[in-house]
Amino acid sequence: MITFKKVSKTYPNGVKGLQNINLTINEGEFVSIIGLSGAGKSTLLRAVNQLVPITTGDIQVNGRSITQANKKELRAIRREIGLISQQFNLVKRSTVQKNVLSGRLGYYSTFKSIFGLFTKEDYERTVEALASVGLSDKLQTRSDELSGGQQQRVLIARALVQQAPIILADEPVASLDPVTTQKVMDDLRRINQEMAKTILINLHSIPLAREYSSRIIALKEGTVVFDGLPEALTDERLEKIYGKSIFEETAGNVSEN
Repeated sequence: MITFKKVSKTYPNGVKGLQNINLTINEGEFVSIIGLSGAGKSTLLRAVNQLVPITTGDIQVNGRSITQANKKELRAIRREIGLISQQFNLVKRSTVQKNVLSGRLGYYSTFKSIFGLFTKEDYERTVEALASVGLSDKLQTRSDELSGGQQQRVLIARALVQQAPIILADEPVASLDPVTTQKVMDDLRRINQEMAKTILINLHSIPLAREYSSRIIALKEGTVVFDGLPEALTDERLEKIYGKSIFEETAGNVSEN
């Protein structure tokens, strides 16, 4: 479904965000991307929908090059890709309903988008999507009145209304408490398993990656240093990815608790 072919990204300051990435993300996978801060996780994720343009190589989504797409083609491809980020990216003064409906904007003309001329079917999709993430009672609530976890679930509902077969999640639980984190991750896993959505998610938490993923990809300095099943991510491999400090931090957390 998503193919990276010799993909590299060099930023204007000379920093190499990605170096010769060759990957295939298959339909229906739940793939976690892990690695140190600055390893290239967000660059890789956001390159999929061209929020971060790559320097060389090609990225294809369902056999279509998003790298070489013109504006019309890019708009069509992006309809198939939902995005959830830790910044929430909601219009805070708008209702939950309006924020979720915005997932349909890629299907409308500029005129209809400006005036919010959505169909009855889209309003029904919004109700169904909010019910699927447990927010049926928040339909007319202003988004800035929601908790962080609720805002993340609104973003999940927006991706569902968008009817995107691919969901990119960029550190979606980084600012959430453990209980809320589990709820959001459970929602993503259920959507992956019951709706066959392909999930590509950046995570700092190794335990979460191991628990929820069908596959883990680790980056270090913009290169892939691990790609395999969660059970194959041994302590030895983790040390090569993060260094010995990861075990020292884990031990410290245990002693503090």
